Amino acid sequence: VQLQASGGGLVQAGGSLRLSCAASGQSFSTYALGWFRQAPEKEREFVAAISWNPDTTSYADSVKGRFTISRDNAKNTVYLQMNSLKPEDTAVYYCAADQGIIYSEMRRSRAYDYWGQGTLVTVSS
Repeated sequence: VQLQASGGGLVQAGGSLRLSCAASGQSFSTYALGWFRQAPEKEREFVAAISWNPDTTSYADSVKGRFTISRDNAKNTVYLQMNSLKPEDTAVYYCAADQGIIYSEMRRSRAYDYWGQGTLVTVSS
């Protein structure tokens, strides 16, 4: 599967952005999907994930209550709605996908074999 992330940009603190990640290939509905981010000079970190079951989601504590992950299987797309953005949310955001990921593994980047190219989110103070 190939992933194409989009929707990044420059926004003021307190603002909102919605990231999208479109997937090509078959069996999209069977994939777990994740969003990760990497800020300058920092390691890649988990942001949010959604199971093949859209009712099963996971969030990093730093974004819980502000970000929402969702999926549209008809459009082969996963979304990350980001509200109340903070300067510390500034990073390149990556989407990831794979099959057969159990809930306890959804936060681990190594669980995902397929990655998008990243989209830059910059939050100004």
